[in-house]
This record gives sequence, C-alpha cells and structure tokens, in this order.
Amino acid sequence: MRVLSLSFVIVVLDQWCKLLILQRFSHGESWPVIPGYFNLTYLRNTGAVWGILQHQNELLVLLSFVVLILMAVFYRWLVDDRRVHRLALGCMIGGIVGNLIDRIKLGWVTDFLDFHWAANHWPCFNLADAAICVGVGIYAVSTLWMSTVSLPKCEPVAEPRGREAHAGTTPNV
Repeated sequence: MRVLSLSFVIVVLDQWCKLLILQRFSHGESWPVIPGYFNLTYLRNTGAVWGILQHQNELLVLLSFVVLILMAVFYRWLVDDRRVHRLALGCMIGGIVGNLIDRIKLGWVTDFLDFHWAANHWPCFNLADAAICVGVGIYAVSTLWMSTVSLPKCEPVAEPRGREAHAGTTPNV
C-alpha cells in the first residue's frame, strides 16, 4: 500500500507542477530561477528521456502500459520484501503514470526543469522523469549492494492474542 501511496503523491505533485507551467508559460518561455544554473522552461517532449524516440507517442504509451503491467505481475519478485525496493518501485510507478497522463491527454510530456552550467546544458525534464531516474538508481544500487550486504526485510508485525501471547513471559515488577 505504501508503494501506491508514494506513487500517488508523485503523480499529484508532477501533474500539479505541469498544470502551473501550462497555465503560466508560453511554449518555449523560460524564467531564470538561479541565473546561470537553473531555469523553469516550458518544453513539449514528444519522445522519451533525453529526446530519444521523438514523435513516437503511441509506442511510448504502449511501452508505459506494458512496463506497469509487468511491474504489477512481478511485484513480489521485484520488491524481494525490501523496503528500499518498495521505495524504488513507488518512484518508478509514480513517474511512469505522471508522464503517461501527459502522453494520453496532451500527446506530449510537459518538461520544465532546465539545468545548465556555463556551456554545459542538461536536457529539460520534469518531476516524473526525476522520480523514474531516482527509482531506477535506488533499485540498481540497492540490488548491487544487497549482493554484498544484507538489507533489512519488511517483516509483518504480529499482534499478540489472548493469554497464549503472554505465556512464558515474566511480568515487569
């Protein structure tokens, strides 16, 4: 349930930020936030991350649905009862759904986070893109790390019931 809650929060924040950009910016308009480093810039991305697969919206919608279905089918195997994997999946699902809403509703993804430094410029992205990248990064690093270090598992907490729960225990005096 926490995975879906995190996903929901990411989708809501992503869509709210995109709505603000759509309401306040003209396409291509840019506002400096930290001059020389960070702008809010309204761009329409008809492709995937870093502009690959431009004008392939239908393919990307299909791919998004396939990935979401695979995540649902293989959820138990993907999370491996690890909290960190649940966090990663929540980020990825929220990001995929956030961008999927744009693709279906608008035919493109609204990008607005624009980082640069001197002559170096990072491709414009949005909160959903960031959530996907963070989720994939967390999942990859934690999976590699788990091969050498044991991370804590999510164990259900059983509530004691009746007298049997207290059998064999000594009361604190």
